[in-house]
Order: sequence, then structure tokens, then C-alpha cells
Amino acid sequence: MPPPTAPNDPRVRAAKLERAGDLEGALEAYQAALARTPDDPDLLANVAGLAARLDMPEAAAKLWDRVAGIDPTRLDAVDGQAAALRELGRFDEAIERLRAALMAHPEEGRLWNTLGVTLLRQGQPETALPFFDEAARLDPKSATAVYNRGNARFDLADLPAARADFDLARKLARKPADVATIDFAYATLLLAMGEVGAGWDAYEARFSRDLPGAPVFDMPGRRWRPSDKLEGQHVLVVAEQGVGDEAMFANVLPDLVEALGPQGRLHLAVEPRLVDLFARSFPEATVSAHATDSVGARRRRRAPGAPRSVQLWTPMGSLCRRFRRTAADYPRTVGYLKSDPRRVAHWRTWIGAGAPTVGVTWRSGKLLGDRRRLYPPMEDWAPLLRTPGVRFVNLQYGECADELAAFRSATGAEILEPPGLDIREHLDDLTALCGALDLIVAAGNATSALAGATGAPVALLRAPASWAGLGTGGYPWYPQVRVLAPSVPGDWAEPMALAAALAASLTRGR
Repeated sequence: MPPPTAPNDPRVRAAKLERAGDLEGALEAYQAALARTPDDPDLLANVAGLAARLDMPEAAAKLWDRVAGIDPTRLDAVDGQAAALRELGRFDEAIERLRAALMAHPEEGRLWNTLGVTLLRQGQPETALPFFDEAARLDPKSATAVYNRGNARFDLADLPAARADFDLARKLARKPADVATIDFAYATLLLAMGEVGAGWDAYEARFSRDLPGAPVFDMPGRRWRPSDKLEGQHVLVVAEQGVGDEAMFANVLPDLVEALGPQGRLHLAVEPRLVDLFARSFPEATVSAHATDSVGARRRRRAPGAPRSVQLWTPMGSLCRRFRRTAADYPRTVGYLKSDPRRVAHWRTWIGAGAPTVGVTWRSGKLLGDRRRLYPPMEDWAPLLRTPGVRFVNLQYGECADELAAFRSATGAEILEPPGLDIREHLDDLTALCGALDLIVAAGNATSALAGATGAPVALLRAPASWAGLGTGGYPWYPQVRVLAPSVPGDWAEPMALAAALAASLTRGR
């Protein structure tokens, strides 16, 4: 079938919208085109690829399956379907499809690369390395294969080798989006290596116009620069990314308050659920909720409560370029965010006397894609939950009733659920509950960040080369936090045993 040329053809319109970044509009146009020619494999492939970009892996997998059914010779269908299955956590199915295709087409570098990525996201970076090596051998100009190999080495904490791969990938990259992606990854690598000042400078790549998903801002005043005078200025600080990042980057706000001096003014725009917590923590500031909408394919962040008298504005994380140039610049102060003491007392009354209480939260709210490898699997929590003489409190947000039931059935653990607390929505009260517990064993998520920022006792389960550790082996943002990281990536047995030992130690003397 010849390519469409008529301007009113929905395929032409869909392709134009996709190039412009209007992915939702492109999807609608592609669906109109599919209504006309539902068995066109090229059109189905376009829609499948777009579904993947829109984080719709279930739809992408089904569409790629239709493409393969119409034309079994298409390797892009194998590649795309494997990627979609991987995003759904169906790793074994993805690996099996890729292996079968590679038996017939061992010269296809992209299939080797996709298999490597699948193994990497399954938590097997060492196993993935040979597949990236082969992909790079077959296509020496593949920035993607070299970059992914760097990610595997990053996960293995082989940071010098990861740096070499990122450097090479940057030279090979031709697409602006690939360059921006590599630049952002390189920034996190510098931070993980302890090159903190250079890392924060490079971290500005998160706002590159070429980086997929990068936000845009609509703010009053001029964008702050690290060289700008702050004393006596009216400054707007806008929290960025997710709740965990807002809590973590707030570490720098006390330094900003001091730099502004008594004549300065500070306005904070934060996640609506965090307004009360930040207002209590920074009484020198006025605090309002930020708002997020869309401009084309971009998320746009605004501060509707900020006055027009603002002179300078900045994303919160960018302040690290001025105040956190080395790991030594992170203060030893515990609890820069302040929980409501009345609610802490309320939760202590609910807990009551007797056995020590340990809060548990085991994952992020989203486990699609590469996030799975960052969290211990459910079965690895059993040694902790079997600790005698300890009561556990659920701190996991999102729908988790089935997981709690599985934990209780497998371990016999007493896992209390705080009455009347919506863990996802009532974040201020969540921090008060965290402050009432004897220990929190947490994967890296919003709850662990809030608990750490408010000074709660946290044992943090994290990957060996987490960039937020800033090359210290600890967690400079929250000095009271104990980091439990696997010595072998993906093997959580040792850190979970340490967590169980910490819980058991609470029973001594009770």
C-alpha cells in the first residue's frame, strides 16, 4: 500500500501530531485511520509504538501481537512486543520471544539490546552485559547499546566503566532526545561518584527541551542563577518531580532562608498535600500549592498562589548548585520538616505500650518498567516479618490489600493498619505516624523520604550505587537513616537479614 499523501488522511495528521509531541492527539488520529484499514501492519506498528510512548504497555503488547499475526517476518513486532511485556513485568515471556527470534536472526543487534534491557530491568545487570556487548559489536555506532551497557555497569556499581560508556554513547548519539537522556544519566552518575558540585551543575539537564517528559514552568520573576544575590530578595521556590523529591530537596531550604536574611521574602510552591507540613516547617515562608497541567506533550508547572512581586524563582533542586557543592555541605541536623506534635502523640496513643512497632513500606506506587529492580521482592520480606515480639504497621500507599494478606498468610505477622489514615492523601498525618514508630523499614519511595526528612528512624533498602547517596555509602540528606544495600545487585537477602536484626534489637530490654 503506498504511503498516504492527502493532507486530510488521518495517518498524515497522526504522524504530524506525533512529530509535534501531541501524543494523545496522534493516538486519536491513528485510531481513526485504523477504523478505515484495521489490518494495515504498518499502521498497527505506528499505534503500538505510540502506545508504548504513552505508557500503555498492555495495549502495545496486543497491537504488536496483531502485527506479528499479520506479518510473522517483522522483527520490529518481536522487539516491540518484548519491550511491552517487559514493562508489564512479564520478563520470562519477553526473554523467550527474544531468544527464539535471535536463534533465527543472530545478526540483529537491536534484539540483543532489547534482551539485555529486559535482563537489566529484571535485576540481572551482570547477565545483561554480554548482550549489550554483542549489540555494540554488531552495530558499533549504536549509542543505545553503549548507553544501556553503561546503565548495567551503573547498577553493578562499576562507576568508572559506566562513565566510559556514557562518554562514548554521548559521542555516538545523533538524536537530540538521546543526547538529553544520556546527559541526565551522566549527571546522576557524577553524583553517585561523589563529584557533587559538577553533578548538580549537570543535573540541570533534567529541564532540557529535548529530554522526553521534561517539564516546563510558568512563573513570575526571573529564573534564579547560582551567582545571583539573595539577601533581601523576594524568591519563589517551586518544588519539582514527585513527593519524595520535594521532601528530599527541602533539605536546602534552611540555607536559603538564612541567605535571604531578615529583609528577604520566601514563597514556596509545593505539592498540595504537603502545604501544611511545609508551612509548619518554614514559618518564615508563605506556602501555597503548585499546579500542573499540560502544554502539548509537556507537563507545565505553575504557582498560582505566588504574588507578582516575586523577583527570582527557581526549581527547588537547583538550589543545590549553590548550597550543596560537596557531601560535607549537607548538615547533620535531623528533621528539617516538622510533623504535627499533637498528631504524633495521637498515634503513640493508638500504638500503645508493649511490643515495639516497626513500619513497613516495600515499593513505589508504580512498578512498571525499570522500577521493579529497585525493590526487594515480596518473598524477601519474610525474615523481617517473622521477627518475634514485634508488631508491624503498614505504611504502604496505594492498593495493597492482596499483598498484606499474602504477608500475613506467609509469615503470621501482625500488621496493623492505621485507622482513618489515607496513606497516599494524608501526608502530613503520615509523617506524624512515622514519628511515633520505633523503626521504619522502607524501600525508596515517598513514605521513606517523608519519614527521613521529618527525622523518623529509617532503615532504607536501596540499590548499591544510588545517586542520592552522593558517593558516601550513606544518605547525607537524612543523617539518621541507616542504609541497607545489597553487596550483589538484586540479592536482597543480606540487607533484609540486617533489617530483621534491627527489628529484633528493639525487643531487648522491653
